[in-house]
Amino acid sequence: MHLIQFKDEAGARAVAATENGTTRVVQNAASVYALAFDAADRGVSLSAVVAEKGLGKTVDRAAIAAEGRLLSPVDHPDPAHLYITGTGLTHLGSASTRDAMHKSNQQAAEAPLTDSMKMFRMGLEGGKPAPGEIGVQPEWFYKGNGHIVAAPGAPIPSPAFAKDAGEEPEMAGIYLIGKDGTPFRLGFALGNEFSDHVTERVNYLFLAHSKLRWCSFGPELRLGELPRNVSGMSRILRGGKVLWEKPFLSGEDNMSHTIANLEYHHFKYDLFRQPGDIHVHMFGTATLSFADGIKTEAGDVFEIEEFQFGLPLRNSVAWDKDKPVVVKQL
Repeated sequence: MHLIQFKDEAGARAVAATENGTTRVVQNAASVYALAFDAADRGVSLSAVVAEKGLGKTVDRAAIAAEGRLLSPVDHPDPAHLYITGTGLTHLGSASTRDAMHKSNQQAAEAPLTDSMKMFRMGLEGGKPAPGEIGVQPEWFYKGNGHIVAAPGAPIPSPAFAKDAGEEPEMAGIYLIGKDGTPFRLGFALGNEFSDHVTERVNYLFLAHSKLRWCSFGPELRLGELPRNVSGMSRILRGGKVLWEKPFLSGEDNMSHTIANLEYHHFKYDLFRQPGDIHVHMFGTATLSFADGIKTEAGDVFEIEEFQFGLPLRNSVAWDKDKPVVVKQL
């Protein structure tokens, strides 16, 4: 089952479920958050709650997307209680891309291996622990909260001070924290973990700065576990024509860490187990247009698709105007 959130023709929020290629409105449902909270509270599956609600009229999800009525597949009534975080160097091809970005900033004689390559090797050696054991912790970063989420189809703004506006096609895990602090996984969605790779390349210690950007995920929330093999396509359109495209891989068959290990190292912190919060966690990628020398421009369109996740995730690039910041003394 896949879920979407959207605005109906009257402008009201709605939820729809797709099964066997047919998309129907979930009756008396205005948010996936409310459905998930009900499921967690009663100890039943999210799909069971949807079935209880019942499915109404059939809708055309492609038409909803074309009309700009899609919302993110999950949100929170208070955007400050939706965390966007992620892990890097988790995929089998990710080290070569990151290593090439950083190696020019280190003297080979002093550091034969970059920190990126060392981290990647740690994952290869200890990222898939035996059942009951704890594996090595991954690279981790904070990206923002619900205030920096662009809906599917909406522009992703880049701040005026950014040096680059680049896509990162990833799997996003979606989680709700239950009343007793238990993390509940709803499912997974396509994600665009938009980043500033030029800033990151200046110095690896600027990674935190480079990640404080908008992002997007969806349009569809695929309930259940992540498929072991995810094979999609990431592309950039300019003027309606393909400027760049490349396949991307995800799923544990293509990763140096298990999903369970990455989840443990995020939710081991009490901070991230606060009742009622939503977490959107990006699991990393090995495919970047920036690594192929692409520099995006305002109006370019990112398109990320994978057949197991339904509709593609599309967002255009936008650049914000400079916003002077003045700190005032009280």
